[in-house]
Amino acid sequence: MTLPIALDAMGGDFAPGEIVAGARRAVDELGLNVILVGVPELLGDPRGLEVVACSEVIAMDDDPGVSVRKKKDSSLVRAAELVRDNKASAMVSAGNTGATMASALLRMGRLPGVIRPCIATPIPRPNATPMLLVDAGANAECKPEMLVQFAQMASTYVRAHYGVDSPKVGLLSIGEESSKGTPLVKETNQLLAAMSSLNFVGNVEGRDLPAGGTDQGALDVVVCDGFVGNVVLKFYEAVTPMIVGLIQKSCGIEPATLARSLGQLDYSEHGGAPLLGVRGVSIISHGKSSPRAIMNAIKVGVRAVDSGMNNLMTERLAASEQKHQTAEAS
Repeated sequence: MTLPIALDAMGGDFAPGEIVAGARRAVDELGLNVILVGVPELLGDPRGLEVVACSEVIAMDDDPGVSVRKKKDSSLVRAAELVRDNKASAMVSAGNTGATMASALLRMGRLPGVIRPCIATPIPRPNATPMLLVDAGANAECKPEMLVQFAQMASTYVRAHYGVDSPKVGLLSIGEESSKGTPLVKETNQLLAAMSSLNFVGNVEGRDLPAGGTDQGALDVVVCDGFVGNVVLKFYEAVTPMIVGLIQKSCGIEPATLARSLGQLDYSEHGGAPLLGVRGVSIISHGKSSPRAIMNAIKVGVRAVDSGMNNLMTERLAASEQKHQTAEAS
């Protein structure tokens, strides 16, 4: 990969200082090529990194759609344009999630055949590759066909990014039986079960997520609509620090020792969540990302580009559509 990663230096709770520090670590420790996108007078010391100047910042509480359309010279929009114009291979931001998605969608566009892009968030689990939760907040209201595409795209990403040959896909519901769930879940279950190209294991429940699987084995992808997915994600983020705090208080374990033991469950180790379905690579990082989290998010972006995931997704969706058309014709 020769093109740099475009990093939104103004996005995130600790921007720009921690963001720039993460970029510097990505260059120094991983040898990656990174350019910063930010407002020069607000950016501070770029630590020797190239800066693409802009004049506006989209705040965390700005309306995503309105801000992307009005703040055309913002760091988020400019980062997306760098990818669109083939001046960067991917964009990374810890800023406003909705605006990051809107910037990528409006500037890059969708992959052929994609109904809506989705956020695929890696859920850490011990001694295994992360489990992908999709959609984690991009689409609050979904149709069954959208959830099927989310499963296809996430399964392709897991195969390309983590090297899992036949990712196991579960549909999040209130019971394992195919008859359980909302009308959306029931119809989606039928569509997924009919797809021979997916390793669909059926409905899974909330209790299966912390364990990373069911009695039938590990789960690689968990599919749900963005409303449910975002609730699950925020709950998961809150529970982990609470458990860590309880262990420290009750057992008297040194924080540093406990942190090393639970390092596999630290979101910063897994970087960021790819926005699947756009013509380009967009990585969404946690708003409270540390320099290490930013460094790892940049690494995720590089791997997503090098794996050719977008071409693989396009091919898979096209093959699925062709098969569907053939079935209808017969």
